[in-house]
Amino acid sequence: MKKAALIPARMAASRFPGKLMKPLGGKSVIANTWQATVDSGIFDTVQVVTDSDEIEAEIKKYNGLVFRSTEEFASGTDRIAEAAIDLDAEVIVNVQGDTPFISKAGLKNLVDQFEDTAVEVASLMDIITDKDMIADPNVVKVCVDQKSDSLFFSRSPIPYHRDRHRAVTYYRHIGVYAFRKYALISFTGWPVTPLEDAEKIECLRFLENGMKLRMCLIDQIGVDINTREDLEKARQFLSGRHNQHQ
Repeated sequence: MKKAALIPARMAASRFPGKLMKPLGGKSVIANTWQATVDSGIFDTVQVVTDSDEIEAEIKKYNGLVFRSTEEFASGTDRIAEAAIDLDAEVIVNVQGDTPFISKAGLKNLVDQFEDTAVEVASLMDIITDKDMIADPNVVKVCVDQKSDSLFFSRSPIPYHRDRHRAVTYYRHIGVYAFRKYALISFTGWPVTPLEDAEKIECLRFLENGMKLRMCLIDQIGVDINTREDLEKARQFLSGRHNQHQ
């Protein structure tokens, strides 16, 4: 089963423009993400998908592969689909460019889900306990069924904790997806759906078209970078990790 990793990367992020080129531990954020994905050793090919000259030059500096997008896309999934059409791979993994601490274990867990022929799309989640993160609309939460298939994604705290005497587990959706190639191509043929548009969460388009995501629970992967504050947290996380290895 051939596997490809595609990393969508654009400069014009609405909440933190240019974040992917910000320095993090001697490399840019996008270079860290690319390096972590390559170092996993899981993929037959790893490509950064971008419309940015600056990001292209940054990745080529490390002899990485770059696919240039031909237009502006509504989502990262739409962006990588263009690159995936001609790829010789059964499973396509979308590694978000702002996840510089993505681990080999998490990526392997994700692609291993496709040994189950019923799985068409999979994604990662971890447990969140911090009350501020649970309430933060920048943190996407997910609820799952008994098979760990997605029920709903939201920026709101889900589930609603009505009975405070009972424990509730909150899961954070980590925006790293894997698709069978046909599922990815199908996604691009569907119009933006009402819940997707309301929440601005692209994977809701799959749910609204009857396609569940198999969610893989992993240990926390560090910090994904959505804001300037996240970048500072990522630098602190990286510094702490270096100190542990000294």
